[in-house]
Amino acid sequence: MLLEAIYHHPKHNWAFGYDDETIILRLRAKKNDLTSVHVLTVDKYDWDRTRQLIPMSKFATDGRFDYYECTVKPTHRRLKYGFLLEDGEERIWMDEDDFTTEEPQNADSLFQYPFLNPIDILKPPAWVKDAVFYQIFPERFANGDPSISPEDAEDWGGTPQRDNFFGGDLQGILDHLDHLSELGINAIYMTPVFKATTNHKYDTEDYMEVDPHFGDKKILKRLVEACHDRGIRVLLDAVFNHSGRTFKPFVDVLEKGEASPYKDWFHVHSFPLEVVDGTPTYDTFGLEPMMPKLNTEHPEVKRYLLNVAKHWIEEVGIDGWRLDVADEVDHAFWREFRTTVKQANPDAYILGEMWNESSEWLQGDQFDATMNYPFTYAVNDFFVKKVTDAQSFAFAIGRQLARYPQQASEVAFNLLDSHDTPRLLTLCGGDKRLMRLAALFQFTYMGAPCIFYGDEIGLDGDADPGCRQCMEWDTDKQDHELFNFYRELIALRKAHPVLRDQGSITFLEAQPEGASLAYERRSDEEVLLVLLNRSDEDHTFELSIPEQEWQLVFGEGRWSVGAKGLHAELLPYGYAVLKATPVRSVNSAKEVDDKMQSKA
Repeated sequence: MLLEAIYHHPKHNWAFGYDDETIILRLRAKKNDLTSVHVLTVDKYDWDRTRQLIPMSKFATDGRFDYYECTVKPTHRRLKYGFLLEDGEERIWMDEDDFTTEEPQNADSLFQYPFLNPIDILKPPAWVKDAVFYQIFPERFANGDPSISPEDAEDWGGTPQRDNFFGGDLQGILDHLDHLSELGINAIYMTPVFKATTNHKYDTEDYMEVDPHFGDKKILKRLVEACHDRGIRVLLDAVFNHSGRTFKPFVDVLEKGEASPYKDWFHVHSFPLEVVDGTPTYDTFGLEPMMPKLNTEHPEVKRYLLNVAKHWIEEVGIDGWRLDVADEVDHAFWREFRTTVKQANPDAYILGEMWNESSEWLQGDQFDATMNYPFTYAVNDFFVKKVTDAQSFAFAIGRQLARYPQQASEVAFNLLDSHDTPRLLTLCGGDKRLMRLAALFQFTYMGAPCIFYGDEIGLDGDADPGCRQCMEWDTDKQDHELFNFYRELIALRKAHPVLRDQGSITFLEAQPEGASLAYERRSDEEVLLVLLNRSDEDHTFELSIPEQEWQLVFGEGRWSVGAKGLHAELLPYGYAVLKATPVRSVNSAKEVDDKMQSKA
């Protein structure tokens, strides 16, 4: 076995508390190098009575590595552990310091999880597992109150530009909640609603005031209450990395320079504040002089922003925050932010905008989840752009699962497009067959799926500003077939807990150069088998699975099950979801330990 490839770290995504009683342990090894992995667990003060040998299962794989996992419920919430590695011929023990052929006889050199302290465990709100999000760009969703529209607002449905307005507002969202309820949505995420000069509102002028072109605090509160009456949670967008050019403290610094009492609220390199050779003399979002970066280490800035975070939860009753440019804000601020928000509402969802690997923010002290753009890239590369094959896609998903604690993956914000990307239908080149396949994977994967407003009725559009066009409310111009597909997809997710709560995912077919996928979602109560054919040709699946009774719950296709497994046929761009009751076969840790001792 290649020992150099074996890796474990007693923290982060490798050893973490899942709940107040359970620790999940993980190990990485070279792909296909090991035939079995077990973990030796003990309490360091009670070796004889607590010693167990627990099998680890391969829960993910990628092009280079296999990832193994097991759950442990330590007797006294303390854990010492080491690993037993086998490749069919060789048996190697791994402890914190080295590899050895001798089984550890005491706990001194073993890895340690010192104590399962509840406060250290990432505990996302349970409701997010059941959530189906719908992202709304308020300025372009619906104009419900023309009397508050900007004076230069254009006719609804015109060509979106970076600087034009159409009069979308909060009343417009309130007027169309029936659309969301009919679709099956139970959570919405709105881009910023606070006072700002732009149509997107990411240049905040006043964090304590709703933009007057959207309405006021009263209409926002009515909207939140109306959503709650329908079982819909509401997430607002906060921009704490930077403010807008018209934010009063920044205006004061512009006017008074070094004499301003707010000069340390920002990262100023030199006065006066100006742009020299295209670069501002102060830190900004990107190099945009209209968006000065806030100094979140400053006590007054911190106090102001934390009060904002608490205010809208307590006064309006929102269910959480989506945090813009979250990776550019210091970790210390986010730790205080979490404490403040969870004190105001322990069930609030804290979602950070991240475009890359983000495990550092998902350790239980900062965010509940992040916007899962690595998932977005993988899905779009395979289903939409067709630049990767089935095997590469499965590897990308496996790698992503291995990166985060399980509970973070269970509430990840899984999106396929947004106000910052081309729309899904445009990425698909207008091919709704590809769009359906991508959405089906999104809704049968773990985590909370999100639909960008209008995708469900066939809106298209390239990157900003094209993706931010007006919602189409003329029913004659809506794609009702696509709407019904999304509605049925949401109903499928709601009908099967295995898609939402702790259901494992295992790829059964994902071939190199292949264009078809077969994977199962499994729990103790049910198993779903998902078949997808991204090919222009018919595809036949031959899967070695137990002979049992299956039923079609979504899609279409022909299949049969016999002693040799499942035989299924799908048409080009076809899909099918089959359901069965799982066959149970569970060995106790003691049975495994006895078996290993007999082998020794």
